Amino acid sequence: MLSRLVVALRAKVFEKVNGDNAITFPNEQVGADRFEELYGHPAANGRSKGAGLSDLFWYWLAPGPEVHQEHLEAGPRYDDVARATRGFLAGPSEELAAAATRCTRNVLDEVLAGPVTLVRLRDLMMPVWAEFFYELVFGEPCPRAARDLIVGHADDVVTSLKCTGLRHPARRARLTRHLETRLADVRHPLPGTLSEQEQVHYLQGTYFNTAVVQMSEAMAHLLLALAQHPEVAGRVDDDRYFAHVLDETFRLYPLFGIAHRITTEDIELDEHTRFPAGSVLCFNYPAYHATGYPRPHEFDPGRWEHTAARHEHHIPFGVAANRPCPAWRLSPIAMRAAAREVLRRVTLHSSVTHTRSLPSRGPCLLVRDGSAPRFRLSWMRVRDRWEDVGRSVVQLVLGTAMVLHAHRLRLAGRYFDTHDPQGCPVRH
Repeated sequence: MLSRLVVALRAKVFEKVNGDNAITFPNEQVGADRFEELYGHPAANGRSKGAGLSDLFWYWLAPGPEVHQEHLEAGPRYDDVARATRGFLAGPSEELAAAATRCTRNVLDEVLAGPVTLVRLRDLMMPVWAEFFYELVFGEPCPRAARDLIVGHADDVVTSLKCTGLRHPARRARLTRHLETRLADVRHPLPGTLSEQEQVHYLQGTYFNTAVVQMSEAMAHLLLALAQHPEVAGRVDDDRYFAHVLDETFRLYPLFGIAHRITTEDIELDEHTRFPAGSVLCFNYPAYHATGYPRPHEFDPGRWEHTAARHEHHIPFGVAANRPCPAWRLSPIAMRAAAREVLRRVTLHSSVTHTRSLPSRGPCLLVRDGSAPRFRLSWMRVRDRWEDVGRSVVQLVLGTAMVLHAHRLRLAGRYFDTHDPQGCPVRH
């Protein structure tokens, strides 16, 4: 209960950070029926300049948030970076699945030491995706030292994002220095509009921050849902049914909370609905994904047997007209392979509360002999409730401190004080 209140309070804080020109949807003015129309409007394409919330996200995503693909303003640099990213993420489905299986097997071989192993699912999956994206970027197996740097960096980012710990720039800088030594070894062309230092930050932010964090979060949600719904876990070898499981996981536990866009021109949806240029539009994914469904807060993959995601309020990778996630194709392929490798080795059991923000990192038992560890599940439930109380207080305190620190640093605001939207220095 306390954690839900903290999440709701954080959402309100994020809205207030933007000031009076921020509007969150869906609302009475633009409901779920027009949510995607507004989200995909050509003038809803500003990304960082002019939004107070940008200072906070740049703070969490540093170093190099100014070349983070999701935060670049529309124009030649964004087009160049997006094209490079598509090149890295392309590849035959069989090769992507084989790599995900291999990296999952490597990590499980290290972790599974006895008949029952207690893990935090997000922590379990981070080294998997660190290895996977290292191979994608460099075309070779990931050394343990490099994996540790990637995991340390990604964990620091997501821990601060969830306000369960402060950020540590020095920890992130260690990965930056490593990537500086490997720039010549990258297997695909890097964006030519970026300097060498910006190319390093592009690699760090795109593949070893966003990709590792988001895939680890997504897998934690998927595996925790399977742990708590064994009847679903028993059917994941069916490709069609697994697609329904993924759709339902992404619907109920969307990786994005609120995405913001800044209007670069006036938007007039109709004679009564107008947003002036400079408005900050906040799109609430969980609220949108909860509309239009019977029993929206229940995990039910069966609901997708009678409909398709494209017909419902369901945008797990964003909207096609406004910067969809570039991993929309890769993610399901890799997640399916990784999940099947996990379930081939163990059965999953968990009794913790499953929320979208998942600040607990997903405690779960990996059981190799097929037994049902009832006592340990009871203890897990009690410990999870107890940890939730203290963790919620920590989130509130550290979240407030980081919001204030980010506001004082003004990373995005100061950048656009001295650069134009395409990153060129401006003279005053």
